[in-house]
Amino acid sequence: MPYSIHLLLALATLPSGKRDTDADSGQENAADLQDVIAPVLERLCQRVEQFCRQRVTPTEMYRFEKQLQEDLRELGRNIAQWTCNRLEPAVDTLPKHVWFEAAPYTRLNQKTPQNVWTLFGQIRLWRVGYRPTNKTGDATLFPLALSLGLVHGATPALAERAARLLGGSGMTQSQTLERLRQDHGVGWGVPKLRQVTAAVSQATAEQRHDAQVEKLLELLEQATASRGRHKPVLSMGRDGINLGLRVRGGRIFEVATTGTLTVFDRRGKRLGTVYLAYTPESGQGTMSLELKRLVQEVLQCWQGTLPRLCYVTDAGDNETSYYDEVLRRMKQHPRTGEPLHWIRVVDYYHASERIWTMAELLFGKGKQSTAWARKMQKWLLKPGGVNRLLHSAAAFRDEYGLKAKKLGEFVKAYRYLRERMQYMRYAEYRAVGVPLGSGVTEAACKTVYTQRLKLSGMSWKKAGAQTVLNLRVLQLSGVWEAAYQRGLDRYDEARVAGQLQCEAPKARKAA
Repeated sequence: MPYSIHLLLALATLPSGKRDTDADSGQENAADLQDVIAPVLERLCQRVEQFCRQRVTPTEMYRFEKQLQEDLRELGRNIAQWTCNRLEPAVDTLPKHVWFEAAPYTRLNQKTPQNVWTLFGQIRLWRVGYRPTNKTGDATLFPLALSLGLVHGATPALAERAARLLGGSGMTQSQTLERLRQDHGVGWGVPKLRQVTAAVSQATAEQRHDAQVEKLLELLEQATASRGRHKPVLSMGRDGINLGLRVRGGRIFEVATTGTLTVFDRRGKRLGTVYLAYTPESGQGTMSLELKRLVQEVLQCWQGTLPRLCYVTDAGDNETSYYDEVLRRMKQHPRTGEPLHWIRVVDYYHASERIWTMAELLFGKGKQSTAWARKMQKWLLKPGGVNRLLHSAAAFRDEYGLKAKKLGEFVKAYRYLRERMQYMRYAEYRAVGVPLGSGVTEAACKTVYTQRLKLSGMSWKKAGAQTVLNLRVLQLSGVWEAAYQRGLDRYDEARVAGQLQCEAPKARKAA
């Protein structure tokens, strides 16, 4: 007999647990585990024997593997169902009354069923219910369901899988449902998917901050231990992107926002980035508060040498006001009190765009325009480069005598550079290992939003978009497992206290 068949048969000798022989359980709790899984094991053995006897071809291998996957999933489903239904003892052994969230509940006399979705498919769970003793209208309490951490009827593992799929790049609701059906035999519809993923999104969003702080501290440790001539760098950025929203009467586009915190090592290599993302909001206040809270917590917890702090963005209104109103006023270290200095960098590539604009206005499109623009880009990277660039541009403007519309566009580009000269000291930035461009943040707009929320024909309500954004930033920041595990560890709704009577505990009188 092949070794694989011996292995399968060995599963049938697993010891059985304590039996629940309640007549009201409505299922085969009285059966041993080996009795429950025996039919599936027998089918598995038959498939293995049949496959080994026939001529092996790619077609037969494909068919065998697909059948094996289905059988193993059925085996897991049976084991999960049997195990979960053995967790709760007989009804008459449980307390008649319990307390939950400061309210009394009275036990029902029979177990009732619930369809539960697992990684192996749907199972039937029989559990004891408790109704509000005072008939307050609250829902019936099921302690076993709370202890299992069910999310709208889904196990924690399946809920995590569904949420992770929905937040993936290029995914849609229909694609997510199809993957769940193929991989796990889950027959959900859109409403159930939204229920489950919204609950996971909310729970993990509450843990996102702490998980990201831990991630950044790990990155700072790596940066400190690296070799190179620069100090480690903690770089902040933020940017906006248009997002289509559904409203009464049609569709509108508003500016959503993305924030990043990136750690660079001593050689200027990017070690990692954590992301924030929020749906359109007047003033982008939530983004501002969360970015500030994140960087303050990192500085508070970091025990090593203070990294170099920089803020690299374009010169948009929200980006500029955040530096002026928040970062410039963050003058002291939150733990040590030492002075903080934020290096403000206007993105080099946005500055280069103004150079090319002026070049085309001065020389038109062609070799002369290209040669001048490329020369100015090199000057911009040298000490005093902005001054030299502006002098050259002004001289050619006077020589060619721009008029009307061209002059207005030239002046606009010229002023962009002149008014931000103090934030374009690119030679100094390169000398100390500070990034010159906001490419990380620009790319975040693409990876967070475009690859998931801006697919063909998509429009969103704010709540639905934020649900997906919460999931995406956890994945892209590399903190999904940490945040989800934190949520499971702090899940405390299942604290049900048994009482001998329905009277609330009396308060002690003060002495």
